[in-house]
Amino acid sequence: MLASVGEWLSGTEATILLTVLGLATLGTTVLFLIGVVGYRRRKSRVYLLVTLALGLLVGRSIVGFGTVFGIVPMPVHHLIEHGSDFVVATLVLYALYWSEPPSPSA
Repeated sequence: MLASVGEWLSGTEATILLTVLGLATLGTTVLFLIGVVGYRRRKSRVYLLVTLALGLLVGRSIVGFGTVFGIVPMPVHHLIEHGSDFVVATLVLYALYWSEPPSPSA
């Protein structure tokens, strides 16, 4: 498995990278599923936007694996990764914009 990661990583680096990618994928997938549950319960635009942002984070991890295994070329990797960074930030800021203002304390 580690031999397929290409010439740009040593065995130790590949092991660390695959471990980090695995943990990131697992973590973002769990957060995405929690977001889906939250959206299904609340059915609000804010929950939808945050859930979409979390889904993009899962997608970034998958692209990372694709790059490590030589499926996704490095230039495409960078375009997808940095493009999704922008979209995630935009979705989160848009969700904040559409969220209800806090109610005043009594």
